[in-house]
Amino acid sequence: MGERSEPSASLIPSEAQEQEEFWRRLRDATPARIGLGRVGAVPPLDALLDFQLAHARARDAVQSGLDTKSLALELAPLPVLHVRSAAADRATYLRRPDLGRQLSEVSLAGLPSDESCDILFIVGDGLSAKAVEDRGASLVKACIAQLSDFAIGPVILAEQARVALADPIGERLNAALSVMIIGERPGLTIADSLGIYLTFAPQRGRRDSERNCISNIHGRGGTPQDVAAASLARLIKQAFRLQLSGVNLKDDQPSLIKEGGMKHERLTRGAEQN
Repeated sequence: MGERSEPSASLIPSEAQEQEEFWRRLRDATPARIGLGRVGAVPPLDALLDFQLAHARARDAVQSGLDTKSLALELAPLPVLHVRSAAADRATYLRRPDLGRQLSEVSLAGLPSDESCDILFIVGDGLSAKAVEDRGASLVKACIAQLSDFAIGPVILAEQARVALADPIGERLNAALSVMIIGERPGLTIADSLGIYLTFAPQRGRRDSERNCISNIHGRGGTPQDVAAASLARLIKQAFRLQLSGVNLKDDQPSLIKEGGMKHERLTRGAEQN
């Protein structure tokens, strides 16, 4: 399979030049794989190899485990507790999302029942442990730095975790509000994105419409960490004022558009990503 060969500019009809310029502008505006051309009946070699690399990264992100020891060291001096969901291993976790939303019996019994706090942070591997290992600790600290008026509980490190695992954990630790920071489902462009899910009065049985989400947190055109932390702080203050979270809790700050791409706060409600 060879590289695509291009005729000299003098031999390209003006219509073909206009078409190529059209696709070039589109490629500059999106990370999607569009207008790649072909060599015979297949894509160019560089485009094919890029796709295969992105696919491998996405598979690794989904299947990798979380290094909780290193993460706990990065979170120091914050107190840390470790739990697991009812999914016994990664294969079960991927096949049985329902088990990822339940605490294992051992973890439930090991959590103290005499604790209470305003805000409880849970850091879960979700579908991209790499994202959590790379930026989870710094995101937690950035968020806590903006919440000095609240009592913060111990940080919970959760393995084989889905978003709703924050509900039984928050209920057990008597948290007024839970914040789940979790690895998002990887795609063929970004494999290390984080999401934040906010739930007021967490307890088993909460619906997804009762949560708020700040998604797409990564450094390549996604939501910047400082923007996510500021958005979370605004939502938390409103949540305590209104005593709720979910579809009736809004962040009215405008989106942030900067040169080189859109840096925005995307709040999705009612649709669990993990």
